[in-house]
Amino acid sequence: MPTLQTTCCIVGGGPAGVMLGFLLARAGVPVVVIEKHKDFFRDFRGDTVHASTLDLFYELGLLDELLKVPHQKLTSLDGVFGDFTFQAVDFSRVPTHCKFVALMPQWDFLNFVSSQGKKFRTFDLLMEHEAVGLVQENGRIRGVQVKTANGNSEIHADLVVGCDGRHSAMREAAGLALDEIGVPIDVLWFRISRRPNEANAGLGNFNYGKAIILINRGDYFQAGMIIAKDSFDSVKSLGLPAFRENVRRIVPFLGDRVDELTDWAQIKLLSVQINRLRQWYRPGLLCIGDAAHAMSPAGGVGINLAIQDAVAAGNLLALPLRQKQVSEMLLRRVQKRREFPVRVTQMLQCGIHNLLQRVFRNHSAVRVPTVLRALMRLPGRQQLLGRMIGVGVRPEHIRTGLG
Repeated sequence: MPTLQTTCCIVGGGPAGVMLGFLLARAGVPVVVIEKHKDFFRDFRGDTVHASTLDLFYELGLLDELLKVPHQKLTSLDGVFGDFTFQAVDFSRVPTHCKFVALMPQWDFLNFVSSQGKKFRTFDLLMEHEAVGLVQENGRIRGVQVKTANGNSEIHADLVVGCDGRHSAMREAAGLALDEIGVPIDVLWFRISRRPNEANAGLGNFNYGKAIILINRGDYFQAGMIIAKDSFDSVKSLGLPAFRENVRRIVPFLGDRVDELTDWAQIKLLSVQINRLRQWYRPGLLCIGDAAHAMSPAGGVGINLAIQDAVAAGNLLALPLRQKQVSEMLLRRVQKRREFPVRVTQMLQCGIHNLLQRVFRNHSAVRVPTVLRALMRLPGRQQLLGRMIGVGVRPEHIRTGLG
């Protein structure tokens, strides 16, 4: 296969990669996005498109089109602590155009963004192209080694951007050092049918030393049981009937549907990680999104931080890429711009994990702490949390004049 030459090669067709590819192509930069799978369909991916991300599409003039993609609107986050139901988060007053979080299947979101990218002649998306190594010359990254169904090849580029997730091959090939932050939880994702008008508890149902998150996916719930770290084998050893009984006890209204779970293959383990690179770049290479910082599913912020990374990278690098003047200093500026929001968000997620550990210690029916009832009565609390989750720390904006 012949070697392909481009200005920017983006490895990974997730939210960060596809969004950055679209933004660079919009700014006139020749860009190739490669994705190892044949399509974007992957079950149990993050599906929450937060208000800050929706604002980016408003700035791009694409919000109305995006919202034609099937989705549910989440205007608040409720929780259930034992028999006490409370509204923890309210998005109705966030300072954005959309006062909600959109629950949109990630494959639909990625298909939408890539379709926008394909409107530009400088955008190329290559499916079933797996990056297996880096092309290096005199201490600089010059491209990627690619494996396809038709054989091996190389893509040469002025800049390679690693957007290939928490198990990034590009990060490993570059030898970038990763700092792991201890996480006490994992999540078991599964589907269970949903009836019309049934509420979801996006914040969680807490009882008997466990927690279950319910995300409204229309005719079914995407459910996540939070378990202690590395305890899935122990959960399985107790048998599927015990798992179904736990679901029934924690969320009683699902009791007549737990028998839909007939095989462990229906239950997918998400091994939760929080980590971040000490340095996100090398000459000719930049990592963003999960490749630079894996996030916990707490708050559903991972996809949105990845997209914010892509916007920051697009704003800072589009013009230098066009001029073929991307320096190590510019790559350092991307990390400096995005590292602060990442650190703050990860610190907050670790705080949530510490609270969950307290839940795990009590295996009997929980009694609602007086302090929780008091907190629920504090004025403005739901709106403050809505802003923290829906908008986040230092949201990015589309820089004008690059399209």
